[in-house]
Amino acid sequence: MSGKEFRFFLSCDINRPVTFRVERLLGPLPPSPTKSPNSEEINAELYVECALYIDGAPFGLPIRTRFPPLFLESFFILFLILDFILLFYFFLGVLGARLESGGASYCWNELITMSTKYRDLTAHSQLAFTVWDVSCGKDEGLIGGATILLFSNKMQLKTGKQKLRLWPGKEADGSFPTTTPGKVPKHERGEVERLEKLVNKYERGQIQCVDWLDRLTFKAMEKIKERENCKNGNSSLYLVVDFCSLEHRVVFQESGANFLLPSPIASSNELVTVWDPEIGKINPSEHKQLKLARSLTRGIIDRDLKPSSNERKSIQRILKYPPTRLLNGDERQLLWKFRFSLMSEKRALTKFLRCVEWSDVQEAKQALELMNRWEMIDVCDALELLSPVFEREEVRAYAVSVLERADDEELQCYLLQLVQALRFERSDKSRLSQFLVKRSLNNIELGSFLRWYVAVELYDPAYAKRFYSTYEMLEENMAKLAAGPSGEEDGFKLWQSLVRQTELTAQLCSITKDLRNVRGNTQKKTEKLRQLLSGLLSELTYFEEPIRSPLAPGVLITGIVPSESTIFKSALHPLRLTFRTHNGGTCKVIFKKGDDLRQDQLVVQMVSLMDRLLKLENLDLHLTPYKVLATGQDEGMLEFIPSRSLAQILQEHRSIINYLQKFHPDEHGPFGITASCLETFIKSCAGYSVITYILGVGDRHLDNLLLTEDGRLFHVDFGFILGRDPKHFPPPMKLCKEMVEAMGGAESPYYTRFKSYCCEAYNIIRKSSNLILNLFHLMAGSNIPDIASDPEKGILKLQEKFRLDMDDEACIHFFQDLINESVSALFPQMVETIHRWAQYWR
Repeated sequence: MSGKEFRFFLSCDINRPVTFRVERLLGPLPPSPTKSPNSEEINAELYVECALYIDGAPFGLPIRTRFPPLFLESFFILFLILDFILLFYFFLGVLGARLESGGASYCWNELITMSTKYRDLTAHSQLAFTVWDVSCGKDEGLIGGATILLFSNKMQLKTGKQKLRLWPGKEADGSFPTTTPGKVPKHERGEVERLEKLVNKYERGQIQCVDWLDRLTFKAMEKIKERENCKNGNSSLYLVVDFCSLEHRVVFQESGANFLLPSPIASSNELVTVWDPEIGKINPSEHKQLKLARSLTRGIIDRDLKPSSNERKSIQRILKYPPTRLLNGDERQLLWKFRFSLMSEKRALTKFLRCVEWSDVQEAKQALELMNRWEMIDVCDALELLSPVFEREEVRAYAVSVLERADDEELQCYLLQLVQALRFERSDKSRLSQFLVKRSLNNIELGSFLRWYVAVELYDPAYAKRFYSTYEMLEENMAKLAAGPSGEEDGFKLWQSLVRQTELTAQLCSITKDLRNVRGNTQKKTEKLRQLLSGLLSELTYFEEPIRSPLAPGVLITGIVPSESTIFKSALHPLRLTFRTHNGGTCKVIFKKGDDLRQDQLVVQMVSLMDRLLKLENLDLHLTPYKVLATGQDEGMLEFIPSRSLAQILQEHRSIINYLQKFHPDEHGPFGITASCLETFIKSCAGYSVITYILGVGDRHLDNLLLTEDGRLFHVDFGFILGRDPKHFPPPMKLCKEMVEAMGGAESPYYTRFKSYCCEAYNIIRKSSNLILNLFHLMAGSNIPDIASDPEKGILKLQEKFRLDMDDEACIHFFQDLINESVSALFPQMVETIHRWAQYWR
């Protein structure tokens, strides 16, 4: 939520009972006046009586906590164990909540639900809490009481933990104004009360959580509390009550009223906030004026209208907006006014369709007529029309008709997003699903990937029926295909070859589970793997019939080579398998079980797409978009690229140059290696620096940066994207000093060439920013972790990386500054050193 936006519920709309939690009592109990010095110690048995008062009158019956409460001293051993556990997690940095230094002697932690609902409350509703002790007899059990208003002076419902000071020997007074206020008066509040107010905001999520800083802060706060308690004494009793929170704040409004009660204005110059209940609603007069301006009777006049010079500039500015930007009323009106003159501008169609009032039948009819006569739009804009913004079936069908012009290679670049776009269709057998199935029947690679993309989504209960409908449609139509004239397989055999892919992955999952139960190191697990493939699972060594490789359906695999299959040293024990191919060769893949590869699949798809965009501009940066396929929610395959991590290379060869000299020595070349090898390294570094910056790839360290023997550097393991990073203060891009040293240092002409490639690639990819933003928008409904958590925020972060407010020349200076910032960043170097130590001791 932005700083200018205030979202709230009205209390009169909340049909829930008033709920809160009575947590604990803090402070020493007062001594009993009748207790003699020689009398035997009696444990106090306390309960809390809770009563609701509305406008000073009791409302409903009071509710008591359980009787007697849990007396913690009788469970001393249990809490001692819990203390050790809490301390353990505190030092591990897992504990984010504060620990009370004094500890509570009496704890109820009981959820109280009143019979009254929030909609029935008034502005002066109060809760009265009275603590009673039944261990001293009937007449001497009153400990104290306190009262608290449910709404603040800003007419907002109070939420979070409230620390109420009890009035000793007094029952809670529910009259208004009360004589037993639980809140400490302002003139008595000190540093402790100020800190507790901040902690309350922190626990409600209003202050950002930073684990390492939080631990230091809470530790300092505990010391301040102890010092204040020693200085002032700790004789007061406090009752801690936790008021439940809703998704947004709750503002008071009486039922049936169309206005808010005015806040009392003090004599001081205090700012008074007044909430407008009509905010966000349509202004009737403006709506009437808009309808008149857009009246279809003006169609004859609008047909001949031409924009003035200033209006043309405004229109061109609007057309440059990214697809994520909403149009305001004036912009919508401007585009509608000149809709006829814009029909020859294909970029304007998507913006025009955003201006249409689809609830107006006549206006919608005219908009659809104009759409069909508009200049044919590009495939990029067609993807925007498939986003959740456009619900009209005719508009989505028009987008599909544009996609029909794309060739199979281009369509495969967008296939993952087009499958996700099925979520936004209005029917299970939509025009989009029929189009995808039709194109897949003519291309087995499209058919194989479509089947896998749809099969993975069957685990989503909300859309399982829709995706199963597409899966069923693909199966039925493929089975009807006849054999080709050149000896191609018939449809039934084609489908069976795809089904055998699933059977293969199921067997690999079973093998992975069996190997995890094998005790011993990686070598013993590898021996067990080869034993299984040669013995019990020998049918995997030579398949009865060739199977299409899930990663490359055009390749037929005939079996696994046991002697060349191993297990990686990792917690999930991924398999590295070597498959025989139909033409006598081999292909190596990695199979992982227990890891969701859908996010990696998306990132590698984006790397492949950006590589294609760069090559279309004659810039080949020697990227390595290895193939990734998620075959389930927690399983999948990856193409194995022979390479070494930079951490291994630096450990064994001391530098990247030494490693490259081993495979490509050249006495007359730069730094003793061939010029082509160094050029490959520089270009691949530039390409991945730009791409990982744009996608906001996090958790970069020397173990997930790999280098091939021919000098191609590439990234793996994309568990954090769109700005998320487990490390604090990450640099804009991963560019370690060892990579710069391999280019000859910061003053080298090769490093200058690296920066030039970076800036050129950045500006080329920026030209296709709308395409990339549209693809991510189509992923908004997916279950990919870093997108599903907050799709809107993630897409805006991605848009920010393109710096669409700058021209190409300004972006060159901007990106050069980013490179300098990344190279000179000290904190990531410290984190990298810590990471190496952790890997060493693992």
